[in-house]
Amino acid sequence: MSRIAIIPARGGSKRIPRKNIKDFCGKPMISHSIETAKKSGLFDDIIVSTDSNEIAEVSITYGANVPF
Repeated sequence: MSRIAIIPARGGSKRIPRKNIKDFCGKPMISHSIETAKKSGLFDDIIVSTDSNEIAEVSITYGANVPF
């Protein structure tokens, strides 16, 4: 049985535009979620679900799959 982490990352934030790719402690915010899921060792696959090409590109860079 595969264990999958799904990280939702909507592109259109009303309060903080582009927040998932904004720099936070030297890296895009979405990268912290991806790296934490990887470090946990609990998941066979990490998937980011997003409607933004920018978020998708950053997520792939940090090792997540973006199939949608």
